[in-house]
Amino acid sequence: MKKLVCFIMISFSMISLNVSAQGKYPYQDPTLDIDARVADLISRLTLEEKAQLMRFKSPAIERLGIPAFNWWNEGLHGVARTSEKTTVFPQAIGMAASFDTETLKDVGNCVSTEGRAIFNQDFKDHKTGEIYRGLTYWSPNINIFRDPRWGRGQETYGEDPYLTGKLAVAFVGGIQGNDPTYYKAAACLKHFAVHSGPESERHIFDARPSEYDLWDTYISAFRLAIKESDVAGVMCAYNRIDGVPCCGNDKLLVDILRNQLGFTGYQVSDCWAVPNFYKTHKTHPDAVSAASDAVISGTDMECGDSYTSLVNAVERGMLSEKNLNVSLARDLKVFFKLGFFDPQDIVPYSKIGKEVIECQQHKELADKMARESMVLLKNKNNYLPLDASKIKRIAIIGPNADNDTVQLGNYNGFPTEIITPYKSLKKRFGDKVVIDYIKGCDWTSKIKDTPSYAEIAAKAKKADVIIFVGGISPTLEGELGDAGASAEGFFSGDRTILEVPKVQTELLSELGKTNRPIIVVNMSGSAVTQTWAEKNAAAIIQAWYPGQAGNAVTDVIFGDYNPSGKLPITIYRSENDLPAFTDYSMRNRTYRYFAGDVQYPFGYGLSYTTFGYQADEKVECETGKELSIKGSITNTGSRDGDEVLQLYVIHNKSIQQIIPICALKGFQRINLKKGETKEFEFKLKPEDLALTDNRGNLIEKAEDITLFIGGGQPGKCDGVYVKATVKGETYNLN
Repeated sequence: MKKLVCFIMISFSMISLNVSAQGKYPYQDPTLDIDARVADLISRLTLEEKAQLMRFKSPAIERLGIPAFNWWNEGLHGVARTSEKTTVFPQAIGMAASFDTETLKDVGNCVSTEGRAIFNQDFKDHKTGEIYRGLTYWSPNINIFRDPRWGRGQETYGEDPYLTGKLAVAFVGGIQGNDPTYYKAAACLKHFAVHSGPESERHIFDARPSEYDLWDTYISAFRLAIKESDVAGVMCAYNRIDGVPCCGNDKLLVDILRNQLGFTGYQVSDCWAVPNFYKTHKTHPDAVSAASDAVISGTDMECGDSYTSLVNAVERGMLSEKNLNVSLARDLKVFFKLGFFDPQDIVPYSKIGKEVIECQQHKELADKMARESMVLLKNKNNYLPLDASKIKRIAIIGPNADNDTVQLGNYNGFPTEIITPYKSLKKRFGDKVVIDYIKGCDWTSKIKDTPSYAEIAAKAKKADVIIFVGGISPTLEGELGDAGASAEGFFSGDRTILEVPKVQTELLSELGKTNRPIIVVNMSGSAVTQTWAEKNAAAIIQAWYPGQAGNAVTDVIFGDYNPSGKLPITIYRSENDLPAFTDYSMRNRTYRYFAGDVQYPFGYGLSYTTFGYQADEKVECETGKELSIKGSITNTGSRDGDEVLQLYVIHNKSIQQIIPICALKGFQRINLKKGETKEFEFKLKPEDLALTDNRGNLIEKAEDITLFIGGGQPGKCDGVYVKATVKGETYNLN
């Protein structure tokens, strides 16, 4: 007898199983159109059942074979928060530094494969319905990291809308799979929209961006991701926009998300965002009115408890049962696309077993992504890579040198083994090299009853090289409630100071007196200014929160991997160079609008080899048509390596008042043997050549545009300039 997809918290009786097998109702017939099946199922539900199914803790309705299901699950960089041991990849901001859509798609595929394995086992054990074990992942976070002080910026793909959108498309594709009928799992873009701190004010904040900034920055990545992927869900944000809570905002959720962006999936509230309507935003008197407005605006699923009042709202005439049906249809469609009502033998992902969890292939993928995420920021006189044959003693010092927890970031899972830089060195060298590990200090404070900094330096002086692994921690930066440990430079999960904590600089200064070369490895989810290290260190590596594979740090240091990561954020010199954190104008923010001096620019990252670039001198196209640019890249150095080729568009400032200084509109990761040349081609779509006007319209006009192709931003790295001419009538892409 074929196994049947019951997906309920408790076992069905054999009678129930037989009824389901007979397929007595149209919604149980997998040959029918999915919309017809959804409509049939809705017609068999009571009003009370409909309201229950619109909450994230969705109960089983046994008479209809509807499974118990908890919609809340996280898969930002690995299956998160479950009791199972799972593969943990670098934090999202680190994966963004890879600029590698193919590998990120593989990561998404790994996440949903392990998640399917967990869920399939729960189905066999009749235990579905538990939190963090379902198939609806509320990832990726594609908010723009507009300000480095935001603690949750680590969850994003950085400060650039184009990079963010392209990476989101890749990750969503990996999560959801490539079957034309079924999702392997369902992805969800969050948080829509204009959401990026401060964390302490997220439940009360009213963001008031200009129409230009709204469309050019805050909605741009959502537009790209929705257009180029079949993403299942979108999550609305906690904050208000122009006085209206995001999860009850008709302009945002109906006019923009549904009508203009064309989103057709389910839309879920951030957790307890709807109660904020009447508890913190004070825009509604009670739960009934809040829930009614949220549903009418298109919030189909609530993570919270306000939707318990939906039956009351219908009975009081505040919304109709038809409103519920519209939202519920979008929710239930996800159930059908996950295969909940079909025989398992036709659902292609139902046979994935738990043997895939933490399998060797997934561990190797975690290693690969961690290596690609490493960004070499400084390499004085080509000090790196080290020649291991010449190293007899290493001093590895710092609060993150041997810290399992810090490497996992936030919204994380828990692997069986975490390799820290110290453990990696011990594994690599065994007894062949003396390795002195000294924690030295905590992230923001000295450690009591430990050697003085002078004593630590005296011991470190015996080493050939000092590796200082510092930075910050997800206990300091992160989501309100999950982070926010009391410390100088941090507040409620956000940062107030960009410079590396003072106590670490003091220790580094003492180590500097040894006259031993110092390699500084920074672990963080955001931009950390390294004033001392910029002047004094032999090398600086930005390692982010690298997940389980901290051996990527030593791979780079000893040349087993040629670093190729690029910054997806700007590292500023000081927070004083930025506007107020609560100012949502993009003026003087991110590489696209910041004209001042920075420590390290967006797109920057060094290699152990060098590259040369060639491209067409002139190209042209008509408005509304694709523009093609061809060229070649050569590895002109002595080592094999990857280059992240980046294309930036520079517009004539006379076109309109506000435009980006430059904007990333293409990137390719290319592997080259030493001396090898490869050809490349970029194809720019009309939207890549267009500008956002002051009313939010995306407009392409006839003009001359400058293109820059190289290893980073124009004026900040080697590359070539291309003159592009766009001819024809003004073209409105909206």
